[in-house]
Amino acid sequence: MKGMAYCDYIAYTLVKPAIGADAESLDGLIESVSGVKMDLHKEEGYMLSTKKTIECTDKNGKKYKITIEEI
Repeated sequence: MKGMAYCDYIAYTLVKPAIGADAESLDGLIESVSGVKMDLHKEEGYMLSTKKTIECTDKNGKKYKITIEEI
């Protein structure tokens, strides 16, 4: 039996708050931050994996995708 995967915990308590705080800071480098996206089946909507992604854009308009995935 496999142990628990903490992708949700890492995404919602560490990564998203950190880049969100930078986006809200006057001297931060992040312009915008998406919500945490789950890895769902496109048609049926069920969970494919515990992977989570967050997208953000820096002050220069460059886009990034941050992936939290168990390995």
